[in-house]
Amino acid sequence: MIVLDRCAVSTVDEAGTEHLSGHVVIDGGRVKSVGSGPAPRPYESHTYVDASSCLVTPGLINTHHHLYQWATRGLATDATLFEWLTTLYPVWRGLDDTVTHAAASAGLARLALTGCTLAADHHYVFPSGGGDVFDALVSAGRRIGIRLEAIRGSMDRGQSHGGLPPDNLVEETEAALIATEQAIGDYHSTADDALVRVAVGPCSPFSVSRELMTGAAALARRHGVRLHTHLAETLDEEEQCLAENGCTPTEYAEQLGWLGSDVWLAHTVHLNADAVKRLGATRTGSAHCPTSNGRLGTGIAPVRDLLDAGAPVGLGVDGAASNEDGGLVVELRSALYQARQRGGPGAMDARKALWMGTMGGAQVLGRDDALGSIEPGKVADLAVWDLSGMDYAGIADPVAALVLGTPPPLKLLIVGGEVVVRDGVLLTASTDELARDLSAASAKLQEAAR
Repeated sequence: MIVLDRCAVSTVDEAGTEHLSGHVVIDGGRVKSVGSGPAPRPYESHTYVDASSCLVTPGLINTHHHLYQWATRGLATDATLFEWLTTLYPVWRGLDDTVTHAAASAGLARLALTGCTLAADHHYVFPSGGGDVFDALVSAGRRIGIRLEAIRGSMDRGQSHGGLPPDNLVEETEAALIATEQAIGDYHSTADDALVRVAVGPCSPFSVSRELMTGAAALARRHGVRLHTHLAETLDEEEQCLAENGCTPTEYAEQLGWLGSDVWLAHTVHLNADAVKRLGATRTGSAHCPTSNGRLGTGIAPVRDLLDAGAPVGLGVDGAASNEDGGLVVELRSALYQARQRGGPGAMDARKALWMGTMGGAQVLGRDDALGSIEPGKVADLAVWDLSGMDYAGIADPVAALVLGTPPPLKLLIVGGEVVVRDGVLLTASTDELARDLSAASAKLQEAAR
């Protein structure tokens, strides 16, 4: 049992309940109570935390990432998406389970240190002879101690069939489907507090055949798991889709059965008005990745339009090869700024940005029944932000301080009642060791690509 006392609390519940001075009590990995004023001190043995000058929020949820890319940061820094991919694919051919584990561990540690309690990782590169890279990803999640939506990705359309990846980096269609089904059987849990869930994720329309897209959708729905892919990230993708299929990427996705409440799409930058309506009407989710979109210059996603249409929208960090920062809390501000650049100062406020980073992400991943808000009975995934000191002095609104101010350190990051970060220090792994392993993994990959 943990008692957080004398803190500001933003519950992000349906009513937007907040307490300027309140408390949260955790028992058995669940929220027992939340409210204003001093915490009721339980008779049972408990840990008491004086959280004055802190803001408690739900743990942040990252709806799109590529953790293996932590080993290839700082490359192709001025390239378009297609140029960036063709530069990096030859490097990723050297990926193996050791590199994947090192990169994923470091990336998840960075996420934890920036308030993330659940990360969706889209892993779609499976080089021949690389070992069990998917298991390496899952074991990294267990090592760091935050929740993982492990997306078993795939590519079967190499350069000889008009795709971007080299032919030796793609899988055979049937082999990819078999391996995906095996991953579901090995790792997926339906528990509402599951540490690992598996989703099905063919990479993108320009690296995946029609057969793999439809086969993956049928497989996912047979097993009751979610579907994820990239869509409408760049104008190049739209031009290619129009040339090959005679329709926009959203129309193509709908033809393939890839719109629905069990689907979420990464980026969705280039959507016309009809596409926005279709995503809203079908409750298809969107993973908005503002920093990565800015890094690659792909454009500003119509997030306000999607929200108004009824589409779930969460935030994504995306792979560290297109977002070298790799942290999650900064995406709150980036999302707010981009929405305002597109639609003016009324397009988004600080609380809607926090909502996207918490409850919005939970809706996108189909976990809003247990995660995404601070309510009695929900799983205790919480971030306790330290707003003391000069950086926040004079900001009366703690939510504005979190979203618009300097990214604050964590007093605590709690995942299911377990403390993962305390006073800005990761408790589950040595960050010095993670850094050494990551440096070795990066050197190994780039040496193999020479």
